[in-house]
Amino acid sequence: MSKLEHLDGTNVADFLAAPAAVLMLGKSDCEACARWTEELEGFLASDSEWSDVRFGKLLLDKGGLIAFKRGNPWVAELDVLPFNVIYKSGEKQSEFAGSGVPRLENRLRMILREG
Repeated sequence: MSKLEHLDGTNVADFLAAPAAVLMLGKSDCEACARWTEELEGFLASDSEWSDVRFGKLLLDKGGLIAFKRGNPWVAELDVLPFNVIYKSGEKQSEFAGSGVPRLENRLRMILREG
């Protein structure tokens, strides 16, 4: 089973360098982000298929993210949260706004299992 890691400026770079990672971007006051967090944590608590994938949440309104934001200028253009990015060996492979475990699993299967 995986767990949803809480990321910040001190650990996000190592997280993204993992063989497979799902990064959820949100903000502290985002209700949709809170709902997606709850849904994702519930899913991860019982999932065994994606144990080789790291899942992490990064709150964009927290301090200490200058290096991350400079290295990922596309973050400044986000207008919908939550926003999810799938990385494989440190490279961005897929992204989608919103939530939904079925959407996430479909993308993970395409990128990690069939690709």
